Amino acid sequence: MRLKLIVVMVDEEKTQEVIQAAREGGATGATVITSVRGEGLKPEKSFLGLDLSAARDVVLFLVAEPRSRDILEAIAQAGRFDEEPGAGIAFQIAIEDAVGLKTQLPTLLHEIEEEV
Repeated sequence: MRLKLIVVMVDEEKTQEVIQAAREGGATGATVITSVRGEGLKPEKSFLGLDLSAARDVVLFLVAEPRSRDILEAIAQAGRFDEEPGAGIAFQIAIEDAVGLKTQLPTLLHEIEEEV
């Protein structure tokens, strides 16, 4: 089975919305890395050395390739990435191989059997 890794960087208040949208699109799980820092086009302001930017999360989804674009678009819509500057970004990376999916594999295969 061909897989994609969807990487999402989003404000922490939108993390659950993004995860829910991905699950509704066919993602079977997520890994959340909390409280990461990043910088966009314009650096965030600081006050007395304290960072004023909102906390962000990195959310990782390993998904079946036939569903990956739909999931990516659902994530972008839920996070309002195209409507709100700095809301977050998401991208996908092709995965050559993966292990540890034995419990999720039947669900993944069932969900995509009509598309393959």
